[in-house]
Amino acid sequence: MLSRTASDLYWMSRYLERAENLARMLDVSYSLSLMPQDGRGDGLHELAMPLLITGTLDDYHARHGELHAERLLHFFALDAANPASIYSCLGAARASAHAVRGRITADMWENINATWLDIRVIAQEGLSRYGMSRFCEWVKERSHLFRGATYGTIMRNDAFRFIRLGTFIERADNTLRLLDARYEMAGDQADVVIDGTAHAYYQWSALLRALSSFEAYTEIYRDAPGARQVAELLLLRADVPRSLRACSEEIDQILASLPGINGRPAQRLAAEMDARLRFTAIDEILEEGLHAWLTDFIPLVRQLGNAIHHSYLEAA
Repeated sequence: MLSRTASDLYWMSRYLERAENLARMLDVSYSLSLMPQDGRGDGLHELAMPLLITGTLDDYHARHGELHAERLLHFFALDAANPASIYSCLGAARASAHAVRGRITADMWENINATWLDIRVIAQEGLSRYGMSRFCEWVKERSHLFRGATYGTIMRNDAFRFIRLGTFIERADNTLRLLDARYEMAGDQADVVIDGTAHAYYQWSALLRALSSFEAYTEIYRDAPGARQVAELLLLRADVPRSLRACSEEIDQILASLPGINGRPAQRLAAEMDARLRFTAIDEILEEGLHAWLTDFIPLVRQLGNAIHHSYLEAA
């Protein structure tokens, strides 16, 4: 497969996964912003959490000044000038899909093209008419439909592997950043957030729901959500689809299945990352410090993404 084709397939799936992740993040932040904050800040600061995760705080301040709820939601949902918005991610995914139209199925193309046409209409009407929660559910639904069309119609060849590779790299990065941002939002109240208060319950429950892991948590643990259990679930449980461990296993297996020797640096990094997660216990992470461990691991995922780019996606 040509590196350009592989790159378009990889980034098509990354941008779609990123749009879904942004929708999950916005939906949870918006819901929490409407709840009483119990003296630990206001709802506006809760809405600012996506700025921390995407690193767009300075960009937002430069364009819009002080935090404002309506401007924040538009900035991340429908702002075409913000490359990190859902609108921009879906546009980039559609452009990549168009470039590889001959390597994806008709069902996949029709889904992603219809999604792009629909969001352009939504952008014209505005979020106030559509509704924030309804918009986020729509984005997640469109992502699920595309993923289902992909699994149900495309051949299990290299194109399929690069699509899956992009999905799991993006998902692993998102899980790490969401968990780290939730910790950072706690600030000086971090110790309060992780004990058994009602505020802690809603904070950790919101994070689990953002990653579609709340049901998995209630099946595995009996206690109310806390830092130890949530971190173990989202980092080390291989049977939770959006956990870091599950993503790492998928990435390792996909890279190992790609032919040729050019990918050895990326394959080695993926195997090392998977082994580190496989043989790490939650007590070791907490002993090092959850925030320190997360900020150490996030660059590893970025390094793996760079290795994949150099091994497979750069033109020779």
